[in-house]
Amino acid sequence: MKKFKGFIKKEFYHIFRDKRSLFILFGMPIAQIMLFGFAITNEINNVDIAILDHAKDATTKEIINKISTSSYFSIHQFIENESDIESVFKTGKIKAVLNFEKDFSKNLIKENQATLQIIADATDPNTANTISNYVNAMLLNYLKEQNKDIKIAYQIMPQTRMVYNPELKSVYMFVPGVMTIILMLVSAMMTSISISKEKELGTMEILLVSPLKPFLVIVGKVFPYIFLSIINAAVIIILSMFVFKMPVQGSLFLLGLESVLFIITSLSLGILISTISATQQTAMMISLMGLMLPTILLSGFIFPISSMPLPLQIISNIIPAKWFIIIVKGIMLKGVGLSFIWKETLVLFGMTVFYMVISVKKYNIRLE
Repeated sequence: MKKFKGFIKKEFYHIFRDKRSLFILFGMPIAQIMLFGFAITNEINNVDIAILDHAKDATTKEIINKISTSSYFSIHQFIENESDIESVFKTGKIKAVLNFEKDFSKNLIKENQATLQIIADATDPNTANTISNYVNAMLLNYLKEQNKDIKIAYQIMPQTRMVYNPELKSVYMFVPGVMTIILMLVSAMMTSISISKEKELGTMEILLVSPLKPFLVIVGKVFPYIFLSIINAAVIIILSMFVFKMPVQGSLFLLGLESVLFIITSLSLGILISTISATQQTAMMISLMGLMLPTILLSGFIFPISSMPLPLQIISNIIPAKWFIIIVKGIMLKGVGLSFIWKETLVLFGMTVFYMVISVKKYNIRLE
């Protein structure tokens, strides 16, 4: 046991002596959570739009004024002809054009309907759809204000309630995903690089034939990263709570335990990567390319898994990030306990055991 403690102590010295490793361990996660948390959003604010008003009457002016005073849109320019719409979009500045028909107010009063054409730049489909929804909502609100004294015999009044995220803040979606990606990449990458470095320098074989058993050698290489990754997870949770105002409806203690389990799973995956990597560069490339894309695309972080083809839905089950995102969202946003997420927890635990068993067997085979 004394030799094992000395081995772990040596690993800590190696980590703290390498400034680049410290930057990757502590600098990158903080920078990424801040960058992703503020930059990645599906909300719109101060989107530049153009107005083509053929009517120029009192009603269109009221609607334009209502739109311009909101924080969602900024009227960049007024155009006079439909032929100008294409040139306006080509500048890349304008994201939508609102085209009011001629005699807008007269048609609204006489025929009880008028047409407002929303022309959106669909090079970004999500933004175009969001702009259209925002404008429609503002028009509906305007009509309610105008017709508040008119009573209809029968009305269907839909009331929408957004559970767990009433303000539809995109940060509630992105922070759990970004937290998962950071812990996965940093933990797996640093572990695989650390062990591959020993192999590249030719010292791994020496460690494996040392008095310490191969299992203890692997655990000793991983243990410092477990400790440092836990600090990373704590920093990310604190930032999400106090900077991005993410709620934690459930138990912080349970969230911490689940984070530790996911960290160990990621570190185990890093050990597995090191078994097929002869150099640090190979380990880094496999960790980045082999983990980043599947984690982003197949974890449900950005794209719903239910919308994917069946083969990809099946493949997503072997992505640890998928299960951890479900756990984090469940605890932080829904306030669930272990009785609701025990299946996901068992899946992560099973993956950890699987990765460790294969890794230790591979290193034992090399010893023989």
